[in-house]
Amino acid sequence: MPATTPPTLYLTFDDGPIPEETPFVVEQLAQYNAKGTFFCVGDNLRRHPEVAGLVVAQGHRLANHTFHHLSGWSTSHAHYLQDVAQCQELLDALQPEARPLLRPPYGRITRPLARELHRTHQIIMWDMLTCDYDQQFAPEECLATAIRLSRPGSIVVFHDSLKASRNLRYVLPRYLAHFAELGYGFASL
Repeated sequence: MPATTPPTLYLTFDDGPIPEETPFVVEQLAQYNAKGTFFCVGDNLRRHPEVAGLVVAQGHRLANHTFHHLSGWSTSHAHYLQDVAQCQELLDALQPEARPLLRPPYGRITRPLARELHRTHQIIMWDMLTCDYDQQFAPEECLATAIRLSRPGSIVVFHDSLKASRNLRYVLPRYLAHFAELGYGFASL
């Protein structure tokens, strides 16, 4: 009987890289031989290239989250495209990709923007948002919800940001341990 592929989760991290949180994430992932995709804010890439370098050195993937974390619903078409391009320049210097990935901040993007960006980027959304950034969401509740809603193949969103720190630092190690115990693998996109 052929070996079966273990179920896989695709862990993604939005809003970094920052020195306060991203190294913690990389350390946690390393404990489970897990790979992740980091949707980077370009201004954070500019300010913290050494942290981005750590992510790349550990075999994770960098991806675009715009330069200034813009909403595609309230930003002009031209300004949004320029902001994506500005972030992509930094990403290309750190980790050239055949087909760059983009996650619109807040998941907000218009159809015309999506059509235009699809020419140069694969747009990645998610099916499991941990809400780790929500200070009203207790860490235990955040973990329980993340575990309950994750399925094989889920694209899971965490945030390597100061706003998410309390929940991220509680949830991520326990989330990884839980699914590793169940035989899951963790891959980048």
